[in-house]
Amino acid sequence: MDIEFYKFDGAGNDFVIIDNREGRYNLSTDDIARICHRRFGVGADGLMTLNAASEGYDFEMVYYNSDGRIGSMCGNGGRCITAFAHMLGLGKHLHFLGFDGPHDAEVLAWDGHLGLVRLGMRGVRTDLIRTLLGGWFLDTGSPHYVQRVVDLENYDVFGEGRRIRNMADLFPEGTNVDFIEELPDGRLFVRTYERGVEDETWACGTGVTACAIVSGNHLLVTRGGDFRVDFTKSEKAYENVCLTGPVSLNFKGIWTFSAQ
Repeated sequence: MDIEFYKFDGAGNDFVIIDNREGRYNLSTDDIARICHRRFGVGADGLMTLNAASEGYDFEMVYYNSDGRIGSMCGNGGRCITAFAHMLGLGKHLHFLGFDGPHDAEVLAWDGHLGLVRLGMRGVRTDLIRTLLGGWFLDTGSPHYVQRVVDLENYDVFGEGRRIRNMADLFPEGTNVDFIEELPDGRLFVRTYERGVEDETWACGTGVTACAIVSGNHLLVTRGGDFRVDFTKSEKAYENVCLTGPVSLNFKGIWTFSAQ
């Protein structure tokens, strides 16, 4: 079976995206893991299918981690699949269904290969933000633990991230782990260890959103690119949360494998 795919990245957080509106593809966990493998496959932090959705939505986003398992909401994935939907002719203003519910997104700029996409994220209730281990734990569509550190550029993100991610007594389902440090220019530097990928990624959309909320900083820097996170804060919740950042189409291709 041959599958046409598109390779995107959102600030270095990269994804394979497949148009599955006709429901032709039913990939197994092993299939997805092989496609995402950086030695034996296309190579990606995750894979998404753009599916037909129920009335009232432009499409449904189904996200899989690079280990082949179904994932929770992915902010950069949501921005990339929005650009892909725009390429398919679905419009610039899109309303789609993700793992954590409805999302509104807008393609602010797109030249066919590079662009800027704004994605509406789920709000966060203030009473659901927990303080522990000297940091914060919250869910922005995916669970994140955020911790301030010193000298983040040289910090052991992989080792410490993996250690915290696997603290089963605190995080029974695991967690993404974000480390943050204020830069001299006032922006917030963020590095993230992602569960499912089980490694540091160059950027994480739900992660920078979580970091913006707990720090109050709207301008964030990752190894893959810069982000802006806007929100309104009340006593009870962070609402009207929007994630804005870069998107790139890297290439498209055909994946060929024997059906099982």
